Amino acid sequence: MPASFPKYVTEVITGPLPDPPGVKLRKLGLTAKHPVVFVPAAVTGGLELWEGRKCAQGLFRKRLWGGTYGDVYKRPQCWVEHMSLDNETGCFVWTTLVSNLARIGYEEKTMFMAAYDWRLSFQNTQVRDQTLSRIKNNIELMVATSGGQKVVIIPHSTGALFFLHFMKWVEAPPPMGGGGGPYWCSKHIKAVVNIAAPFLGVPKAIPLFLSAESKDISLVRAIAPGFFENDIFQPQILQHVMRLSHSWDSTVSMIPRGGDTIWGGLDWSPEEGYSCDQKREMKNSTLVTNPARAKSAISLTRSANFGRIVSFGKDVAEAPSNDIDRIDFKGTVKGHRAENRTCRDLWTEYHGMGFEGIKAVADYKTYTAESIVELLHFVAPKMMTRSTAHFSYGIADNMDDPKYKHYKYWSNPLETTLPNAPEMEIFSFYGTGLLTERAYIYKLSPTAECHIPFQIDSSTNDEETCLKGGVYSVDGDGTVPVLSAGFMCAKAWHGKTKFNPSGIRTYLREYRHSPPTTLLEGRGTLSCAHVDIMRNFALIEDVIRIAAGASGEELGGNRVHSNIFKWSEKINLQL
Repeated sequence: MPASFPKYVTEVITGPLPDPPGVKLRKLGLTAKHPVVFVPAAVTGGLELWEGRKCAQGLFRKRLWGGTYGDVYKRPQCWVEHMSLDNETGCFVWTTLVSNLARIGYEEKTMFMAAYDWRLSFQNTQVRDQTLSRIKNNIELMVATSGGQKVVIIPHSTGALFFLHFMKWVEAPPPMGGGGGPYWCSKHIKAVVNIAAPFLGVPKAIPLFLSAESKDISLVRAIAPGFFENDIFQPQILQHVMRLSHSWDSTVSMIPRGGDTIWGGLDWSPEEGYSCDQKREMKNSTLVTNPARAKSAISLTRSANFGRIVSFGKDVAEAPSNDIDRIDFKGTVKGHRAENRTCRDLWTEYHGMGFEGIKAVADYKTYTAESIVELLHFVAPKMMTRSTAHFSYGIADNMDDPKYKHYKYWSNPLETTLPNAPEMEIFSFYGTGLLTERAYIYKLSPTAECHIPFQIDSSTNDEETCLKGGVYSVDGDGTVPVLSAGFMCAKAWHGKTKFNPSGIRTYLREYRHSPPTTLLEGRGTLSCAHVDIMRNFALIEDVIRIAAGASGEELGGNRVHSNIFKWSEKINLQL
């Protein structure tokens, strides 16, 4: 509701407005205690142009990301060329949380936005900008100037992966690490409150790399066939998206981690039996605070094979695995496609595959989490060779293996350990109740020189298996599936495990999505969508209570609406 709109008029229409969380908690006597550090994600960190080429005349200090683009989007090619920038700032999605913290006494010296260039690999933010050192110095200063009060870290989305990397970097010896010593985190951090964290990656990263698509683009194709294949739109949109996504090292941090052990194989998945009807049935369900009580309605309907993240054809996605005739693509000799000068600026790695290589990808029929990584090495070898020097997607067998001291493993929670900080607490706050991308039906698309050869088959639908527009969905926040956001705190970090050797206490706090009931509510204060959850009053209240000194137990412990405990138990992972 606009601030200029009279409050009494709003209340006549919508009823009495609740106090913002900061006002409510200030009335209860809560005050600022622990300094707070915000760690933004890709969509919550802005980028400004400080040095540009001739085509960028008039854009100095203009936002190229995280603002109202104005003239920027009118120059798409110029915009693509200038996504290597020098200055990053916070973005609007933090405003509600920051303003509510301010109501209980937080101010500039007790809040810090740990902004970083999210396009770079996490280690390269240190190499290029000394970002990790800057964050370390700021945290040390905040603790020193607040009478020794440890900080509360609040990462959002991929900011959680960035901060996992930071916690290993800060304690590791130089030159690879920050030299803070083995107890730096224990001395400086009270709690890490992860919001909408994709700890295990997200399946929706895969269509971004394969075809520069998402569920939304698939739905547009279903409504308006041929829209993105139009000669006007295709070069302007999808190829630019692919070129950008393949050039940003950090995007590969979103590839699903843990392989088939976590995400399932050809014949099983942790979410097996999930039905879209369950989402509606659970709206009025009671909270689950104990893993032993985590139950779900037994679905008597057909279940999707969610472990088959990419399938070429609906028949392949549904067929018994023994009936699928797969031809291995890895030994295929790629053909050659002559360069077309009209699309030189839109060059993608597909142009070096040839028709033989493209056909080989489709002939393999279906891909699980493990074979997806092999597929990406095949279709985008330059991107994967460059990026896998900084990221890894496996599961560690032996955490004492010296190789895990390398920074490429530090942001994968399945290949690194939490710090030795038994008094620290780790929270996973995330939304549920929104259909979230989990697997895809693909088909070959026209292979004109400037076109991407694969696309989601938007004509495939099956309500019984949560398939719409070529996309299978499960429970989540619309971006991150519950499995990715919740598994680490539900199982892999729960108690003393090889991933959590000091037994840091972990807590799950799920927030059930509730859309606004009227247009006057805007996006609403009960939304739990991936970004909108940053304005969720219940979440903000929980964050403020932690910052003001509350422990996880004082907050109420776990609060779970989904089947995360049941799904976690299906995962056979040695702890």
